[in-house]
Amino acid sequence: MISRVAFRATANPAFVARRGFQSTRPQLSSPYHYPEGPRSNLPFDPLKKSFVFKFWGYAATGFGLPFGLAVWQTKKNQ
Repeated sequence: MISRVAFRATANPAFVARRGFQSTRPQLSSPYHYPEGPRSNLPFDPLKKSFVFKFWGYAATGFGLPFGLAVWQTKKNQ
């Protein structure tokens, strides 16, 4: 089966190399298409000074809360 796929790829390289990365003008001018570039698709601004504290606070809460609750549940009935 792999040899058939390789044969088809070598038999017609123009078909395999053709890719469809086109965008129409109405799609680019729609209000739902945001500008592209680094950090343009994030819902927060990582360049602010408070981002580091907010991120680590969120990560510590999300990771530590299950373990803290498990310890609390085991100690609660003693």
